[in-house]
Amino acid sequence: MVSKRILWTALGVIVVAAVIYGLLPDPLEVDTAEVQVGAMQVTVDDQGETRSHDRFVLSAPVAGRLLRIELHDGDAVAENQLLAQIAPLPLSRREHGEITARVASAEAVAREAEQRVQRADADWAQARRELTRVSRLVQDGFVAPQAAEQARNLEVTAASELEAARFRVRAAAADVKVAKAGLSAMGPTGRGAGGLVPVLAPMAGRVLRVPDPSERVVAAGTPLLTIGNLGGLEIVVEMLSSEAVKVAPGMPVLIDGWGGDRVLRAKVRRVESYAVTKVSALGIEEKRVNVIADFVDPPGPMGDGFRVTARIVIWQADKVLKVPASALFRCGQAWCVFVMESGHARRRQIEVGHRNLIEAEVLHGLIAGAQVIRYPGNEVNDGLRVQQRERL
Repeated sequence: MVSKRILWTALGVIVVAAVIYGLLPDPLEVDTAEVQVGAMQVTVDDQGETRSHDRFVLSAPVAGRLLRIELHDGDAVAENQLLAQIAPLPLSRREHGEITARVASAEAVAREAEQRVQRADADWAQARRELTRVSRLVQDGFVAPQAAEQARNLEVTAASELEAARFRVRAAAADVKVAKAGLSAMGPTGRGAGGLVPVLAPMAGRVLRVPDPSERVVAAGTPLLTIGNLGGLEIVVEMLSSEAVKVAPGMPVLIDGWGGDRVLRAKVRRVESYAVTKVSALGIEEKRVNVIADFVDPPGPMGDGFRVTARIVIWQADKVLKVPASALFRCGQAWCVFVMESGHARRRQIEVGHRNLIEAEVLHGLIAGAQVIRYPGNEVNDGLRVQQRERL
């Protein structure tokens, strides 16, 4: 009799439990992701364009009739090659004085450029000595290997500055030749002597742009054409000043969006020290700073003025505990996630370190292998029954 009563009681409990379980709502289907340990990067991204490191806008040294320019965009030119010719107009005494002053100014710029070469050469020699000294200290274990990398970056930067200074000397010397050619083309009374004033290439390179090749009368200083060295391309990125303060010389840069099928490597050479005001497409005034980077990988078929997307790596690590950024949500002043445990959602407060658009570094609150809920909506709360959505 007692056993029957126990049996009926147990059966009743099972029936009640089954009814309660049947009345419970179905588990909420959610997307999950695993907390992993791996490499992570934080980048500052912006649009940029390529630019010839050594580019020169050649202008008319004198006023006169410009003969038709036979060169076209993209043509190769040699150093001291004749690019254009101008038949000078009769000049007044004032114009004669201006051309004479232009010659003196060009000669002063040439002397300044020569002094810059000497200073750049001394800086490069100092950078080489510093690299040798730091490398020896690294071998002896007195300083960290990062010091050698910094010294090597300074040596490479100093070598680039020396090369640029030498190009400036050549350009200044060419400007002196052009200015003197304009002076020699005039007669003793300041009138045209009947000769043509040549415009010569200051360096070997390619014609980047010819605004107007037609024969016409031009004033002194009118831009005639632009030439540059496509073998020395650099990248110019106009960044918001609030982002540029995070960037420093030597930081690696990843270049994509240029049309190729691979990401190119580059390195920040300089962050310019002044900002300019730009107006965005929405009509908002922004402060922009030029960040200059040099290619590490060959730029391939790119030329001057090609658009690229630059991702400057401001922080990276090989082994960090990371969680998808889509799993994070604010809980007060802290960050939280929902962890899937035994079919239930459990809220966890975590401490977040570095972040990017895809993932975040976890400093405290999670362990590797935990399943977190991605894109938690308002219906997800602590203790809710959940199940993983089937992945197609």
